Amino acid sequence: MTASYALALSDTQVMITRCVRRSLRDPEAFFTALMLPVVLMLLFVYVFGGAIDTGHGGYADYVVPGLIVLCAGFGAGTTAVAVATDMSSGIVDRFRSMPIRGSAILSGHIVASLARNLLATALVIAVGLAVGWRPVAGPLAWAGALAMIVAFILAMSWLAACFGLVVGSPEAATGATFALMFVPYLSSAFVPASTMAAGLRPIAANQPFTPVIETMRGLWMGHTSTGASVGHEALLAAAYCAAILAVAATTGSWLFRHRTAGR
Repeated sequence: MTASYALALSDTQVMITRCVRRSLRDPEAFFTALMLPVVLMLLFVYVFGGAIDTGHGGYADYVVPGLIVLCAGFGAGTTAVAVATDMSSGIVDRFRSMPIRGSAILSGHIVASLARNLLATALVIAVGLAVGWRPVAGPLAWAGALAMIVAFILAMSWLAACFGLVVGSPEAATGATFALMFVPYLSSAFVPASTMAAGLRPIAANQPFTPVIETMRGLWMGHTSTGASVGHEALLAAAYCAAILAVAATTGSWLFRHRTAGR
């Protein structure tokens, strides 16, 4: 059992290294992923922020959690494209002819996605601090916010991997994950849900992204924009992330086995 575990860990480490190096060898996509948080932060704070009154201090204090979620959606698209490329390029056939566990291939993509998105998150936080974001959280609240970010990124990464396994090409994967980059706009990411049109308020208030955003906002700033307690939002966010992660990981693993069966 110990030897089997060690082999599985070694295979996963190899696949993680491969996926990270692959990201670094695509400077255009990597640069875009790093610059997107900076551009969006400057755009929302300096172009739109002056016209938006959230009722909770400066706009920079409000928008940081939403931008983290938006960038995670963009990063999920990158993961879907990477998985679709592997599945359509024939490289998986080569891997399957080697003594490499199939699960390590998907795990490599997921961990690389987590690393990319955590780097993007760090940039959002750094730029947010530079433009006036002033969180009041203590160490425990910061740890809770980080745990929420990690859980959300893992859930989105596995969901993106499912998209990459379902579609037939990298181009189709881009289209399949397009919605993930726009769902945050129909949440409390950039304006309170109560300010939206009546038909959109129930959507913004009852979708997975909103409690994730409000949990981070509540932990960092001490209040939510929905008026609910941080604990209530955190329980909802944890339930959504756990459900998405469980379903996506199970489905993704089954899809991978199904598509590689007989190869």
